Order: sequence, then structure tokens, then C-alpha cells
Amino acid sequence: MLQYLLTEDDVGAVRFGISPLTELGLSLRAIADPSRFPLQLGWLRRTEAARERLDLEVLMALIDHRGWTPDFLNPRPSSPLTRIDDEFAGLLATSPDRFRADLEGVHGRVPDVLQGPTDRALERIVTALRSLWATCFEPYWPRMRAVLEADIVYRGRQVALSGLSEMLNGLTSRVVYEHGVLSIRLADPTPRLRPVGGEGLTLLPTMFTRRGSAPVGDGPPMILYPARGQGALWEAERTPNPAAVAAVLGDTRAGLVAALGEPASSTELAVRFGVTPSAVNQHLRVLRDAGLLTSTRYGRSVLYLRSELGTALLAGVPG
Repeated sequence: MLQYLLTEDDVGAVRFGISPLTELGLSLRAIADPSRFPLQLGWLRRTEAARERLDLEVLMALIDHRGWTPDFLNPRPSSPLTRIDDEFAGLLATSPDRFRADLEGVHGRVPDVLQGPTDRALERIVTALRSLWATCFEPYWPRMRAVLEADIVYRGRQVALSGLSEMLNGLTSRVVYEHGVLSIRLADPTPRLRPVGGEGLTLLPTMFTRRGSAPVGDGPPMILYPARGQGALWEAERTPNPAAVAAVLGDTRAGLVAALGEPASSTELAVRFGVTPSAVNQHLRVLRDAGLLTSTRYGRSVLYLRSELGTALLAGVPG
């Protein structure tokens, strides 16, 4: 159990971020044991041939049987706009002491393949991770990032409507927030009490955490939690809808009305339905103009939600 102690100032400094390097590191869990990540089987199937050409000796040395990865693979992002090249540069600058400590925190020792001068080991790690990124992530990153960004928009709206406590308690069943204490139930049974102490708490949605996780060592306060909507990432969504409504609106528009019982952005919907953002925006505008959807701006995103008229139409209730 890890517990973060948050003062009132710490509560006001909770931030969201996206880390491409963290996604790379956590994806090793799915590569090592696909059965634990059924939502990512689509990605695993698409990248199977490419993964055979990777430096798996190095990559698998970065993960243990529990699915733990060294903290130097989980940098705290400063914003949702972090670039992978900047994170690779930061990884190459890892000090020898931290490099050894982080690996020992996972394996109890430095794996044989990573023994020797730290700079050489880091160069080999970055080379292996760059290959993983170029072949298995870069082609799909826009879709992945769309899911992660949509999750952040959703959580931000939760805070605005229901408060921070409601949002934190909804991240995952492993996270509980009460009276200034944020508890994360981890696989490691060792109790840890960690005052945030003005460092700020960062929340990272990810595609490769099933129930939530946190740094292995005494790194910056962070919680990694499963992003909403990732189950629909690899297959276009086909939402059941009444045949009569589909006959009037068309399958895609009827599906959008049915899917928007919860607010979502056009970017998220484009990923879920397997259509282009411009096409989904056109459908959404028509449905909003017809009174079947409502829209509201949140930050840089526009969120759409089914209106009362849309709900009545799906239910077969006369307007």
C-alpha cells in the first residue's frame, strides 16, 4: 500500500500528463504476458512481426515477473504535450547511481545484459526503445494519444462538475481518496507513507495498466491509471441501436446518438467508430442542429452529449 499525503496546496496542484516513454515501458508488460492485457490484443496482433526484429534481450531486462519496470522509464511529464525525443534525451542523462538503484529496485540486481559502463547500457536501452517506438508505436500513436487525451478531458470535466474527490475515487478500484490521504493498493505489500510536500501529484492515463500503479521507488508523486475507452481502440465501435432509428439517421449517426449517453469529444468518437475526425464532426454537427445532441466546450475540446430529444428518440417515446 502506498499512501500520498496531500495538503490543501497539494490538492490544488494535481495535474495530468501524458508520457510516451512511460507507455513504451509499460507496453513491455503486454509483450511479456499478452494474456494479462486482452484490451491490447489488437495492438499485439498488428505488431507481432515487427516485434520479432527488436532487441528483446534488452527490452525484457527492463521488466520482471511482476510487471515492474525501473522508475527511469516512468518520467514525470510536465504537460500532456511531452515529446518522445525529449524523454529519450532525459533517459540518456540518467546518473549511474540512479540507473543501478532503479534496476535493483525491480530485479534486486543489475541484469547481466545491462552490466558495464552505464552510458553504454543506456545507449543500448534507448536504441532498443527507439526501435520499439518506430515500428510498434509511431504508426498507432495518434490513435493512442487520442484515447489518452479524451480521458484527461473526461476527468477534468468530472472535477468541474463533482469535485476532485469524486474524480480521484473514480480512477481505478485500487485508488481511494479520503480526508487528504490518497491510497494506492499495489502488488508490493510494503506500506509506504509519502507526503507530497509541495512536489505536486501527477496523474497519467495509460493503455498498459490494468488497475493502477505508481513508482517503485521514492520518485515524484505519480499515479498511473487505465485510460477510459481503450477497449474500443483497435476495433471500430458498433453500438447497438434501434433499427427504425438507424433507418432514419443511418447506422453511424444512430450509433453516435446511442453512444453519447456520456460526454465525449469528436476525437475520441473518431477513434471509437473508426472514421476520420472530419467525418465524425460532420455527423455531430448535423445531430446537434437537429436537437439530438448538445455540446459544450471544455478547454480546447468540445464535448457532445445526447439530449433529451435524442434519448426519447432511442427509447421510442414520441417527442
